[in-house]
Amino acid sequence: MREKVLLCLLLLGGIHAQCTEAQIRLVGGHSRCQGRVEIYYRGSWGTVCDDFWDLNDANVVCRQVGCGSALQAPGNARFGQGSGQIWLDDVACTGRESSLASCPHPPYGRHDCGHHEDAGVVCREPTPPSLSVRLVGGGSRCQGRVEVLYGGSWGTVCDDSWDLNDANVVCRQVGCGAALQAPGNARFGQGSGQIWLDDVACTGRESSLASCHHPGYGRHNCVHQEDAGVVCQESRSQPSFSVRLVGGGSSCQGRVEVLYGGSWGTVCDDYWDLNDANVVCRQVGCGAALQAPGNARFGQGSGQIWLDDVACTGRESSLASCHHPGYGRHNCVHQEDAGVVCQESRSQPSFSVRLVGGGSSCQGRVEVLYGGSWGTVCDDSWDLNDANVVCRQVGCGAALQAPGNARFGQGSGQIWLDDVACTGRETSLASCHHPGYGRHNCGHQEDAGVVCSESRSQPSFSVRLVGGGSSCQGRVEVLYGGSWGTVCDDYWDLNDANVVCRQVGCGAALQAPGNARFGQGSGQIWLDDVACTGRESSLASCPHPPYGRHDCGHHEDAGVVCREPTPPSLSVRLVGGGSRCQGRVEVLYGGSWGTVCDDSWDLNDANVVCRQVGCGAALQAPGNARFGQGSGQIWLDDVACTGRESSLASCPHPPYGRHDCGHHEDAGVVCSG
Repeated sequence: MREKVLLCLLLLGGIHAQCTEAQIRLVGGHSRCQGRVEIYYRGSWGTVCDDFWDLNDANVVCRQVGCGSALQAPGNARFGQGSGQIWLDDVACTGRESSLASCPHPPYGRHDCGHHEDAGVVCREPTPPSLSVRLVGGGSRCQGRVEVLYGGSWGTVCDDSWDLNDANVVCRQVGCGAALQAPGNARFGQGSGQIWLDDVACTGRESSLASCHHPGYGRHNCVHQEDAGVVCQESRSQPSFSVRLVGGGSSCQGRVEVLYGGSWGTVCDDYWDLNDANVVCRQVGCGAALQAPGNARFGQGSGQIWLDDVACTGRESSLASCHHPGYGRHNCVHQEDAGVVCQESRSQPSFSVRLVGGGSSCQGRVEVLYGGSWGTVCDDSWDLNDANVVCRQVGCGAALQAPGNARFGQGSGQIWLDDVACTGRETSLASCHHPGYGRHNCGHQEDAGVVCSESRSQPSFSVRLVGGGSSCQGRVEVLYGGSWGTVCDDYWDLNDANVVCRQVGCGAALQAPGNARFGQGSGQIWLDDVACTGRESSLASCPHPPYGRHDCGHHEDAGVVCREPTPPSLSVRLVGGGSRCQGRVEVLYGGSWGTVCDDSWDLNDANVVCRQVGCGAALQAPGNARFGQGSGQIWLDDVACTGRESSLASCPHPPYGRHDCGHHEDAGVVCSG
């Protein structure tokens, strides 16, 4: 930034001043608030010598260019050597001057320096409205040392006056549950670099640590032995951050950006491949990934690089569930920003819909899941046609009311839809006409709701595969109303097939063939226009018209080809936890179930198990029989996974049954789910 200043030279032997309009700028830094100090005098830019250059001088420059206080006053041409004149030397500011020209110094151009002594500054960036926050060094994403991003660098928080009110704000900001502890004394290890905050005084109701009272960034009387931490309740699921594509020619290609800690950032292209790209394409509602370009194909982003070394299997529902070193940990620059090119989707993304705040499952505020986050619908033009589509989508009866004005309470976060215009016959709200996701002129006081007639629970019908060469492929048939019937192939795709494959106990879907590939069925065609997201537990839970309503013949019967269960890949189960995604690890080998010893057991090993049982990333890798002692064989010991294996069987380990353990050392996992 160039800031005009008034340089006045008192002429020797005279009493008048000759004043020249001049400029000051910072050159060679990574942002507008750091760089080599240059001033424009008598028609040319020149530098400042670092003799006696200190924070007082730097503070004047930082103030002059519209940045925060000075953090550093580097010399020795830290930001590269300038050229041309060296205009100033031996500058002696008090730090309170409004301009560098007002500080005592010898006449312009008088110096005993070379450009290897050019002075620079590092100023604080203007305060962001909502500090990014991360937890470091804990056993899970919901505990650790508190670090905040300010002025372009991460720093810690001092534990003076640190309490549960402060911790609650942090826990809320990182998407975890209530604060359980607010430890100090560097419980989670000492940080490095700046200590940004001290004497924090939150009420506990703030939405960001930046909103809490404190003396000012960087003002403290602490050392890193006093770094503050938090222990939060684990949230029920991984942070499902929003993902967007920027800079492409359509909504299905562009630079990948993720929203984390309140700010958008990019993804580094190290190890970026089609598996990773497929997860992004699915998350933004597009088709399969065609390319996974790096090298900032779609232009360089700015701000944080949130993810690096991403290692998806391709089957995750969100980039947040893929293995990676941690948010903000990278060795990249924006020239390495990752992108995707996805197939354009044939139809609108069939997003999930839920009703919140009503007295039953068939009434409430309408919320939709789009781009990885839940948001609301504005009540502009909202009517019974729109409400009927929602009621059908959530498995309830006809719409009775379509209330607006936040009848069921105000939501939070995004308002995803406005001016929705359904005919009432659509199978999903995504298929109704609307201006575009996130385009609205509303506030949450206008959140739309529905009141549907109650319905009996969804039929959980049986599914079978007929006419294939194995139990994991064939024509899809469902049992409804006491008779078997088929499914029409209209809009039939891999999302639908994945639900069927899961329901019949096979692996992921490889193909979703139509046109009666496995022969024509007979009798009823029970389902048509099925629109699964791929995450449902049963085909009955997917949006579709009423049973038996179709415009098909049996020459359009749908089929699936699923992966066969892989014999060499040990079966794994979790036992003794409170849910299917945590518990004691047991493996099936030689026809009997046995346990795993906790020697060398860590998060890399746990990540493989969590992936294998379909439960996302590992949060903890507890030992010492946290989930109770098993019985029988101890099949594995000294397991040494890298974390990217698809099965525990693929990890290095001694032969099965060779160990030096007892069941009091049985290993467990806690997965994100």
